[in-house]
Amino acid sequence: MKQLMLGNAAVARGLYEAGCKVVSSYPGTPSTEITEEAVKYDEIYCEWAPNEKVAMETAFGACLAGSRAFCGMKHVGLNVAADPLYTMSYTGVNAGLVIGVADDAGMHSSQNEQDSRRHAVASKVPMLEPSDSAEALAFTKLAYELSEEFDTPVLLKMCTRVSHSQALVDTQERVEPAPRPYQKDIAKYVMMPGNAIRRHPVVEERTRKLVAWAETAPINRLEPGEDHSMGILTSSTSYQYVKEVCGDRFPVLKLGMAWPLPEQLIRDFAASVDRLVVVEELDGFFEEHCRALGLDPLGKGAFPLTGEFSQNLVAEKLGLPVHTGRALADAIPPRPPVMCAGCPHRGLFYTLNKNKCTVLGDIGCYTLGAVAPLSAMDMTLCMGASVSAIHGFNKALGAESEHKTVAVIGDSTFMHSGMTGLANIAYNQSNSTVIILDNSITGMTGHQQNPTTGYNIKGDPAGKIDLEALCRSMGFRRVRVVDPYDLKATDQAVKEELAADEPSVIISRRPCALLKYVKPKPPLEVDTAKCVGCKSCMKIGCPAIAMREGKAHVDNTLCVGCGVCEQMCPVDAFASTGKEG
Repeated sequence: MKQLMLGNAAVARGLYEAGCKVVSSYPGTPSTEITEEAVKYDEIYCEWAPNEKVAMETAFGACLAGSRAFCGMKHVGLNVAADPLYTMSYTGVNAGLVIGVADDAGMHSSQNEQDSRRHAVASKVPMLEPSDSAEALAFTKLAYELSEEFDTPVLLKMCTRVSHSQALVDTQERVEPAPRPYQKDIAKYVMMPGNAIRRHPVVEERTRKLVAWAETAPINRLEPGEDHSMGILTSSTSYQYVKEVCGDRFPVLKLGMAWPLPEQLIRDFAASVDRLVVVEELDGFFEEHCRALGLDPLGKGAFPLTGEFSQNLVAEKLGLPVHTGRALADAIPPRPPVMCAGCPHRGLFYTLNKNKCTVLGDIGCYTLGAVAPLSAMDMTLCMGASVSAIHGFNKALGAESEHKTVAVIGDSTFMHSGMTGLANIAYNQSNSTVIILDNSITGMTGHQQNPTTGYNIKGDPAGKIDLEALCRSMGFRRVRVVDPYDLKATDQAVKEELAADEPSVIISRRPCALLKYVKPKPPLEVDTAKCVGCKSCMKIGCPAIAMREGKAHVDNTLCVGCGVCEQMCPVDAFASTGKEG
């Protein structure tokens, strides 16, 4: 049956049709919806793991037991999971194991623009790369076949445009293969040095066989063209741009297998055209392969190493007419992202800014605390880095920084990779203050549950980690909870913990204002007779507050009545409307 599907939903459908039984993932845009769609199929067990490394190890355990398994993550998540990935390449699999990774060219929701194809080469694991939803479904199923045929995990590389665009797919029924019995095999699965050294040649031979497979694989297809003055080698969304710009004018070699790459197929294609052009986003990965084959393609000499491509960019670089389009009559004002109205993090960041704290930040929607007017963030590196970094920062500067520097980290990110950093502070004793921003959800990627919420991926009751008890069990004597809507209490907590001469943890706890079960209070309104236009309320950057004719104004369609602005007003100009917004 034909259906219109998002690329991520198509991957989930491929998991279902291929008989996948276990899915363990960590949410990360643009990969999140794969698992959120997979959980809709009752035949598949799905879960959110605390981080990508745990997810991959869980999926490996399931495939070792004899069931097809999957784990999904975004590109930076693959860094976290690289440890098991590189060794799983040596062990191989029992049942099929597919690893979904979604790159984010253009950094729409990411802190870097890395190219996951590099992981495929380094780990010596094959990678498939679909260019639309139909291929996303088909390649997912093919990945399981390759995994079991070649005894290897298989990477399925998505990207923002394929993950979040829709195309027609032709769905089929689920075919669940018979479970593969688990058999103890120490030489294959116990990767102590003596065994691992004998597995490495197996991996290299597997790669040679995969190269041979790639030479005639239908997913690496040659599309003829009339004009042989140029031949284009491409894949993924770049293929779509090339076809939209060129149509059938030039021959195209469309690669569905991103690694390992064919050799003779590419040589023959290059020999059939006057000039070989490689069109690929981010790194010159295919181009490097072509050069290693002795070819001289046009690639990153024309196409950029950064950002997303577009039809116009491809047309321009190929020397073809560029569609100019029509300009809007009026300039559209920029709309930078901001924390939502009523965001519980706003009161805390206002307090940190007011106290002139150095703030080592982390990955999450609270990273927006770096945006003006709050500007309360000095560093954001990767998941969990805030807690580890404050320890090093304070060890380097000592008392000079200990009483004015804090680390901030969300509840989900803390469970992902903040706990080990906190253990380091407890063990090696820096006088550091860590603030856990507990908004009771994984907010940035769209409200997924995590080990602190008490609910699983389906919303059913699950194990719930007590953050206070966890921190105390690590050796912290100073652990306190504050409501960030209460500015006075938050200010007092920050001042007292920074003044202390021992490590401390503040848990800033208030559920995300957008959660369905969080009922907003009546919106506030401004008494314009009292308002003096001092703009004190503007210091928190709430999108519900604006200045009109020199007076503060509240948009009652946005305001959730959190009361933070009310506490900041020196003339008591804010009051509740007493009615729903």
